[in-house]
Amino acid sequence: MHIVIVGNGVTGITTARFVRKMSDHRITVISAESDHFYSRPALMYLYMGHLTYEQTKPYADDFWEKNRIELLRDYVREADVAGKRLFLSSGAALSYDRLVLATGSQSNKFGWPGQDLDGVQGLYGLYDLERMEQNTQGIRRAVVVGGGLIGVEMAEMLHARHLPVTFLVRERGYMDYLLPPEEADMVGRQIRSHGIDLRLGTELKAVLGDEEGRVRAVVTSAGEEIACGFVGLTVGVHPNVDLAKASGIETNRGVLVNRFFETSAPDVYAAGDCAEFREPLPGRKPVEQLWYTGRMHGRTLARTLCGRRTPYRPGVFFNSAKFFDLEYQTYGDVPPALGPGLRTLYWEHPNGDRCIRINYREADGAVTGFNVMGVRYRHAVCAAWIREGRSIRFVLEHLGAANFDPEFFTQFEAEVVATYNAGHPEAPVRLKRKRGLRALLTH
Repeated sequence: MHIVIVGNGVTGITTARFVRKMSDHRITVISAESDHFYSRPALMYLYMGHLTYEQTKPYADDFWEKNRIELLRDYVREADVAGKRLFLSSGAALSYDRLVLATGSQSNKFGWPGQDLDGVQGLYGLYDLERMEQNTQGIRRAVVVGGGLIGVEMAEMLHARHLPVTFLVRERGYMDYLLPPEEADMVGRQIRSHGIDLRLGTELKAVLGDEEGRVRAVVTSAGEEIACGFVGLTVGVHPNVDLAKASGIETNRGVLVNRFFETSAPDVYAAGDCAEFREPLPGRKPVEQLWYTGRMHGRTLARTLCGRRTPYRPGVFFNSAKFFDLEYQTYGDVPPALGPGLRTLYWEHPNGDRCIRINYREADGAVTGFNVMGVRYRHAVCAAWIREGRSIRFVLEHLGAANFDPEFFTQFEAEVVATYNAGHPEAPVRLKRKRGLRALLTH
């Protein structure tokens, strides 16, 4: 059997690796972006000078030949799903038995005047990084538009080059569509503490160009004109469905799939950023555009490709990010505003640079989610507590077992418990001695 995978990001490569672990099928990975798989989250560190391109490649160049994974540098224009053939930009055609679309995402644009001027760009792949190297040479100020993770990464990249940055975010709090107000305020303080000119509640109206067709300024929703030589458009991404559409495969926002990643075309699958579940799992979004979900998609899909048809079961949601020096982890469900029947325990360090939030149900006390900033908690422990429906009292009694920071770091479980007890003086919780991870998970 010949399995062809279009896209060499984390989803495509994880699929290839696990198909190889489980079978002797022929595997071909096609990508027009790069010869080898690289870590997309590490792009920012290339620009900042912390890594070289070679250091972003998780596998040595001879890994692919040793594991009999064929790499093809080309662009797929169209798939003949009836004849099971791919038509490539080079003019070649390639036959397949099973096809995997792992085509990732594309940066959003919203039709702003001047968005196609030189010096205006998004940041998604290696090509964008190369453009950013060119577009930021000799500039005096940059403007970043969009209050997501890519936006704060781009601001940090520019800051590392000692370039003044104005950061336009339309929301009233940084990522307040995702974070509760206290966490959103903490991220905003972190960004400003590094000298970034963060403008909350401010939108881009237009990009102005000079006589040579290069950006010279932006105009904001407040009518202010800000001179700049570079504009980073980081207003999110959308699934790359170009190949699926050209091939007559059913799409909506993404390539439509079921829980087995099967598309509307026989023997054609889609996974990762480009896929959209027809029936999302409870508490999950129809399009999952995270590194860890892309990896889970690939591992699950590989089983089906190798004859063990396996539905996608992602388990307890988690994610992590870094806002300059502020690390963030989330487990389970922590919405920006509490829904009916939910309560929250929130503790923040007096310095305003660390916080721990635990959400739980009012009816039975079962913990539903964690937000942790400036402190590291163990994924396995937090996920197990949510999955098992552990009560807030049980979690607080054993909270020390979740802490992942080294022993010489200051820990704050006692303060979190004291915060809870201040609101429940009639039945205070006592923090128990930290137990081993294995003992706790088998308790």
